[in-house]
Parts: sequence; structure tokens; C-alpha cells
Amino acid sequence: MSIIAYDMGMASLEQFVDDRLIHGRAHFSREEALDALGLKPEALAAALTRLMKKRRLANPRHGFYLILRPEDQIAGAPDPVRWIDPLMKYQGHDYRISLLRAAAFHGSSHQAAMVFQVVVPKQLRDFEIGRHRLQFIYQTPKAFAQVNQTDYLDKMKSDAGFAKVAGVELTLLDCARYFHKAGGINGVAQIAKDIGAKADPSALAKAAAAYENSSVRRLGYLLDQAGHVRQANALEPFVKKAKTAVPLDPSVKPLIELLAKPHEKDAKWKLVINEPVEIDF
Repeated sequence: MSIIAYDMGMASLEQFVDDRLIHGRAHFSREEALDALGLKPEALAAALTRLMKKRRLANPRHGFYLILRPEDQIAGAPDPVRWIDPLMKYQGHDYRISLLRAAAFHGSSHQAAMVFQVVVPKQLRDFEIGRHRLQFIYQTPKAFAQVNQTDYLDKMKSDAGFAKVAGVELTLLDCARYFHKAGGINGVAQIAKDIGAKADPSALAKAAAAYENSSVRRLGYLLDQAGHVRQANALEPFVKKAKTAVPLDPSVKPLIELLAKPHEKDAKWKLVINEPVEIDF
């Protein structure tokens, strides 16, 4: 919906901000404000600074502003699900919400996501805004393009519209691939237990082709442990491509490995079970 053009003599950033909210848009770019208000860049910058001091605006990225409603001011910004889509469009990046926030969205009740995690095909800097912490997880452009497709994505709804979120299959694969950002192996095991049954086996296997073989085998093992046999079986063909066994938990330090007793090997998944998996049932 187009925003009303403002008469230069009555140019008011506050009016502009109020008008955006009336039209259901709680964000704007510097360029949009300049076009609408006809102010000089220096005057707009001063007005923006004044409203940010009044806690009416927040600035998550250069040139992009969030309009804070009274209920947003305590947290310092709205929930990122309300503005991640327009922010990424403004910056020209494709994306998907994934890992802990996606796991919670799909029903993993154990996941109290303290961080809003977004998978992107470009190295982006993490940032905090108010009480919200956004973490950007890099996936190679080739793999990202293979899986960031409508068939594998879902939509997360908010009062501001929709944001792209990983479907169940991508959520599981992303958590297994970036396990250190998903609560470690035990965290991923819990997610696999909680939402694994919802994964479509054929879609899981197809999407898994874009991921590292070791990550797919770890996920297969964890799905097996959780009793999701159909989903685990769909990933078993990946084991044939594996040449050597790898640790279930690669984060366990080599020194600890040397001092520890020899570990059990899982021949089915070609994994060294160097960490016991604990799941809440």
C-alpha cells in the first residue's frame, strides 16, 4: 500500500511513522523516508536520532528502521519474526529461519530459543537489538540454492505478515549440520525425538543430498535412537557413500578422547559413539 506523500512545509518524521503504523507497516528504509518527506539527508538523520532517543525507533541495520509500539519498548524491538522478511529483502538476501526457533515452531517444546537463528548463503554479522539476539548461519550458496525451495519451507505468521521458516526436514538437517548452535548433540537428539515423526521420509532424503554426509549419518543415528524408523531408514543409503567412521560428537576434544576408554562403534551409521545421547521422553 502506498504511503501518503508529505508536504515539505509540514514534513514530520513522526507523522510519517504514525502513518506507517496505520497502514500496518512497522518498518521503513531511509530511502523511503527521504522520498516521502522531502528532507535533506542531514535533517532526516537528526530526526531519526531524536526518535531513537525517544525509543520510538530501533535501527537493526544501516538504513533500516523499526517502529516501536509501546509494547515493544520494554524489549527494545519487536519479535524478529515480524521484521526479518522486510529486512532481508531490503538487504537483498534470501534466508530461512531455522535451528532452535524453527524447532520450537514445529513443536519441540524443549526449545526455549534465546536466539533467533537465520540460515543465509552469505557471511553476515550477528547482532543484538534490545533483548533480541540474531545469529546468521552461513550455508554455501550451492547447497542453500538446492534446499531453500518452497517444497522444503514453511511460513511463520505474525501480525506483520509471513516469514520463511525451514520445514521439518530442513530444520532437522540444519540442526544436525550446525549442531554446535543447536544445543550440541544432546540438543539435536531432543529435537529429533520431538519433531522427527513429522518429517516426510522421501523429502528428508532428497534434501539431505545437499548436506555433508557425516551430518546426515548423525541425524540418521539420532532418529533411530528416538524410534523414528521410517525417517531414519530414508537416510541409510547415505552410509554407503561414507569411507570412514566419524565421531558422533566432533566437539569432544582429542585429548579427552585419548584418555577415555575405547568407544563403541555403530556399524549401521559408521559412527564412533563418543558421547552418550540423553533424551527426555
